[in-house]
Amino acid sequence: MAKVLVPIADGTEEMEAVIIVDILRRAQVEVRTASVMPGRKEITASRGVRLVADTLLNECTGQPWDMIVLPGGMPGATHLHDSATLLKLLRDQIAAQRWTAAICAAPAVVLGRHKLIPHHATATCYPGFQQELSGQVAQLSEAKVVVDGKLITSQGPGTAMAFALRLVELLAGAEKAREVAEGMVFAG
Repeated sequence: MAKVLVPIADGTEEMEAVIIVDILRRAQVEVRTASVMPGRKEITASRGVRLVADTLLNECTGQPWDMIVLPGGMPGATHLHDSATLLKLLRDQIAAQRWTAAICAAPAVVLGRHKLIPHHATATCYPGFQQELSGQVAQLSEAKVVVDGKLITSQGPGTAMAFALRLVELLAGAEKAREVAEGMVFAG
């Protein structure tokens, strides 16, 4: 079974975080949410929704993750960017050629600002951050979900279901993704 880490923080876009976790778990993928906020699992998301992480991020080091998925939202993406522990996890993930995924502001704010996106890559992000991301990638895409090598990016809350289903497809296969989509009556 694939193991996925979803870091969250104060200001994380709740729709993205919850949809990603929910859809991956519907596909029987092992998902662990981890707060990057020092010493606390409960975070207040971008629209005031309180979420409780499974664990703290520092408890997720030293183990391989098949995929690390970064939800967006502001200032959530900034908190993810500022986490030295997350930066080390992401660098190790990329060095091991395992999946890294980001949606909304996270492709630009977390991956782009840390120069973790290969310069030859094609990627997308939230429209308000596309100017910033364009300087980090070979091609900025207008697609809802972009897969380039081991990098998956998406645009925002409205693309979260398609993004999460693509993650399922990459981790568990197209048939599992179809099964999950049909079970949710998703017609995307």
